Amino acid sequence: MKKGSGIVRGIFIALLALCIPGALAVGGMRSRKYADLNKDVTDLETRQQALVDENKNLITDISLLSSTDRIERIAEQELGMRQAESEEIVRVQMKGANDD
Repeated sequence: MKKGSGIVRGIFIALLALCIPGALAVGGMRSRKYADLNKDVTDLETRQQALVDENKNLITDISLLSSTDRIERIAEQELGMRQAESEEIVRVQMKGANDD
């Protein structure tokens, strides 16, 4: 019986010896995958910050371009428009389906 248990023990030690490099290889692959994902996250965070900054700039531009002073100046100087006098304003009231 000692000979049979020695063989089993030898097989067990051989399998254990093969499992250690396998476990290290799996750990290395997971570590590499984690490093790749970490780089992707960092790249996405950088891109997100650039987009946030661009969005802030665009919001500022919209505020500047939609100011009432600017619109009035363009209407008067470039389009030849003027503000209507109160007697030139016509009010129109429409009746809807629910109004009787």
